[in-house]
Amino acid sequence: MSLLDEEGNQDESLESKTLSAEDQVKDHSAGTRVVAGQIFLESGKSDSQSENEENFHSREEEKENSLEELNSLEMSNLLNKDLEEAEIQSPVLTAIGGTADGEPCHFPFLFMEKEYAECTADGREDGRLWCATTYDYKKDQKWGFCESEEQSNKRRQMQEAEDVYQIGMKILNESSKKAQKKVAYQYLLKAADMNHTKAMEKVSYALLFGDYLKQNIQSSKELFEKLTEEGSPKGQMALGFLYASGLGVNSSQAKALVYYTFGALGGNLIAHMILGYRYWAGIGVLQSCESALTHYRLVANHVASDISLTGGTVVQRIRLADEVENPGMASGMLEEDLIQYYQFLAEKGDVQAQVGLGQLHLHGGRGVEQNHQRAFEYFNQAANAGNSHAMAFLGKMYSEGSDVVPQSNETALQYFKKAADMGNPVGQSGLGMAYLYGRGVPVNYELALKYFQKAAEQGWVDGQLQLGSMYYNGIGVKKDYKQALKYFNLASQGGHILAFYNLAQMHATGTGVMRSCHTAVELFKNVCERGRWSERLMTAYNSYKDGDSNSAVVQYLLLAEQGYEVAQSNAAFILDQKEASIVGENETYPRALLHWNRAASQGYTVARIKLGDYHFYGFGTDVDYETAFIHYRLASEQQHSAQAMFNLGYMHEKGLGIKQDIHLAKRFYDMAAEASPDAQVPVFLALCKLGVIYSLQYIREINIREVFSHIDMDQLLGPEWDLYLMTIIALLLGTIIAYRQRQHQAIPRPAGLRPAVPQQEPPPEHQPPQ
Repeated sequence: MSLLDEEGNQDESLESKTLSAEDQVKDHSAGTRVVAGQIFLESGKSDSQSENEENFHSREEEKENSLEELNSLEMSNLLNKDLEEAEIQSPVLTAIGGTADGEPCHFPFLFMEKEYAECTADGREDGRLWCATTYDYKKDQKWGFCESEEQSNKRRQMQEAEDVYQIGMKILNESSKKAQKKVAYQYLLKAADMNHTKAMEKVSYALLFGDYLKQNIQSSKELFEKLTEEGSPKGQMALGFLYASGLGVNSSQAKALVYYTFGALGGNLIAHMILGYRYWAGIGVLQSCESALTHYRLVANHVASDISLTGGTVVQRIRLADEVENPGMASGMLEEDLIQYYQFLAEKGDVQAQVGLGQLHLHGGRGVEQNHQRAFEYFNQAANAGNSHAMAFLGKMYSEGSDVVPQSNETALQYFKKAADMGNPVGQSGLGMAYLYGRGVPVNYELALKYFQKAAEQGWVDGQLQLGSMYYNGIGVKKDYKQALKYFNLASQGGHILAFYNLAQMHATGTGVMRSCHTAVELFKNVCERGRWSERLMTAYNSYKDGDSNSAVVQYLLLAEQGYEVAQSNAAFILDQKEASIVGENETYPRALLHWNRAASQGYTVARIKLGDYHFYGFGTDVDYETAFIHYRLASEQQHSAQAMFNLGYMHEKGLGIKQDIHLAKRFYDMAAEASPDAQVPVFLALCKLGVIYSLQYIREINIREVFSHIDMDQLLGPEWDLYLMTIIALLLGTIIAYRQRQHQAIPRPAGLRPAVPQQEPPPEHQPPQ
């Protein structure tokens, strides 16, 4: 399923998901006890939490509770007051024209033996809304329009735009062919020209990224400005991105921050994520861990609530720089030939291939699109062959339900039981979920705990996660935050999103651990980066592979704003290679430097070395050997980079940015050779060069005449050293004379008497290549 296949998916993955004011209030609750979304939400403060917290926290809770009670009373009074005012000030529609101009509309009114509680267009060919001013229209014939002609025309135009938009969305969602999607976007373009807000949002992003429409930054900017004037959070966030990245406008971090803030206030999740990263890294704002925590937690709540039993989408993090440096290195992508080979094995009845392909299509990733139909077929084949893993995954699919597999607790339970009886941890975990929530069986916490423990003992992450949740909430067991922390940590090592989310909640609130804002932000950031918008990473990569660097760099730049390190390094790489024509040549290196810097601050070694290179050679900045030295040293000390060590050796050798020291140069060269086998050949050559330089330097520093004047030959070689020397010279002369005589004795024959020597072919191993 492509990124733009479904409107719901697009709202989450491409642009954002707009929140209602009520949702925002819920998500901003600092004292939330929510863990993992689907694990027993607690509506109030936990009574037993005081067992593990200090009196200070108890007093704070009492204050919060009393404030909540006061706030609820105030809200109740305000609501009652608003309702009273609404009753008093309810608007009265006045008829326009007709036979009762200026008279109030009467609701309900009777027309054609049917009562109407609102204005209607029934009975009129022009579609204008009208109402009766008395109850019985047929009897009194008193009526008037509910809207002016201008209002009517505008409403009809918007209705027409909505119809065109729905046609476009229907084609877009139902087709997987690129040609059909392009047709869909022609309908969306038409609806956008008619000022349809949702159509304008989709078209503006398509123009920005070059998705099914020709990329046009200027046109997308104009649409974003129009959307911003209408108060669209998506438009505000996108306009902030343009100002942040300097695409189509002069770069302005101040304006970007303003638009991001308005987008976040409107409920745009991507705007919240961008602000979270900016406060975390101190980009354009004062660094504030607590502010970053607020934004990241809100986004993480929505990401966690979208995680299903079958798990989230696999995020592919492919670094372009690593692919170029190490072409043979696995990028995590499966080659088409390899997929076809597995499909061949699956068709021949290979159960492991069937299960593997089933999982691949169930979750998507590694170059394979998510496809529940194919996943179901592969799991069915393997389950019929008696594979417990396939049975367990079929149970998951039936438990979750989808367009392909109807939701059925009974069928899911049968598959889970079969798999669990065979000792399969996935089946045991699924059976535990059934008993925990009462899906097809009565709720039984003891059995749920038993099956989760069995699954956890075998290292299955779902079992570990649910076991942690039971200890956290005290379900079937006594509350034990230490045990909860232990199992959440185990599940997080397996990469489970909800485990990261639960750990983040515990560190954010100081539950079972010392409160750590920094750790909580890092964990929440990890969760946020697993949202549906991460699918854009794969789309950008495919665009780059297809040769569309402009589209790829814009997509990577937006993801870089959201804090994705891999997107920051990939955007910097494309700019570094000067492959993006939409960025001016004079701006290429400074922008690349900016994103290398952001990627380096998140721990990417290549980015740190690139920063050193940029300062060493003066790319996008002034030549600064001292700064280059600092970056190389950081890469050497923190990431043990052989390249950085080699560069440090060279700088010590030449005395660049540091005092010249040949001994330290040799030490760093040796460290580079130890750190990486690939560095051994260049290190050997560098050491040879260093040896020559050292020898020349040593000879230059000493006085040859003084050395020989201080040498006592009698003491060194004995009193008859001159005889030894004369003997050696005589032997050398004799050898030379003998060699010369042998050359004169070898007289060459005349050319005509020389015997013919047949030409021989060289041995096969020495034959030149054909």
